[in-house]
Amino acid sequence: MRIIFKDEALSELYESGRTEDHKYKKMCRNKKLIAGYQRAVSIMYDVDSTEDLRPFSFLHYEKLKYLKEPLSSVRLVNGMVERLLFTETEDGIEIELVEIDSTHYGNKK
Repeated sequence: MRIIFKDEALSELYESGRTEDHKYKKMCRNKKLIAGYQRAVSIMYDVDSTEDLRPFSFLHYEKLKYLKEPLSSVRLVNGMVERLLFTETEDGIEIELVEIDSTHYGNKK
């Protein structure tokens, strides 16, 4: 599938595992999270459509509801709440950002 990175830092993060962008600087310290991000994006490159992400149960692919613009997400690492948000297009996927929110899904840590 064709993937467009809306943020150059996300492209750097996928290719080299690090970025100088302050938005993702904290994420770069967590090697497990970076490996999960790279694995999720590489799986997205390999599939033909987003529906083909469903058999990969560890990604927890879902279309998000109740937002102004239609977004979808996959989880980066099992047991962690960080997700990769993206927009589905006719051509493929536009990756927007990695959501780092420790209160998602009721996690109160």
